Amino acid sequence: MLKKSREKRQLKLNKLLKINPAITDKELAEKLKVSVSTVRLDRSLMGVPEFRERLKDMAEEAKKKLISLGHDELTGELLELEPDKWALSALKTVREMAFKLTDIVWDHYIYSQASSIAVAAVKSAVAIIASMRGEYKDHAHVGEVLLARAKVGTSHDSKKIVSVRTIAGDREIFVGRFIIEVLE
Repeated sequence: MLKKSREKRQLKLNKLLKINPAITDKELAEKLKVSVSTVRLDRSLMGVPEFRERLKDMAEEAKKKLISLGHDELTGELLELEPDKWALSALKTVREMAFKLTDIVWDHYIYSQASSIAVAAVKSAVAIIASMRGEYKDHAHVGEVLLARAKVGTSHDSKKIVSVRTIAGDREIFVGRFIIEVLE
């Protein structure tokens, strides 16, 4: 009986990590309704590295595929990239990114992460944003990790449509549709 519940929990843990690879052990424990030590044990049994190591490994793999931008031109940390298909980045928010009297993150950091991951998702040496339509859905707060996922859609002539969705935990922060122009 214990083995079956552990297997079920590990399947859920694996699913949560696929949805949000930047999720912490504490957040996993809350979602799975178990202790942090149980999550750590499950992770070790499954061969899943801890948070920092997981992000570092993902970033190293993604960097190798980056064409349209230099790694230092991205806002956030590139975690995954499949050129002309999709990309994922994480931005750890800090106090300097917030308005002076609140812990709310300035919108230009959120936009910068979204626009840079949209360009990064396109397989081209030179790609720029031709236009964008977006909407801020919620506020981001200092200390949150913002995950921006870009998905490359249709293309016409030298332009590609890239959709970006940014989340913080379970909350949607920003959605945008970018038209990226490929300059060869």
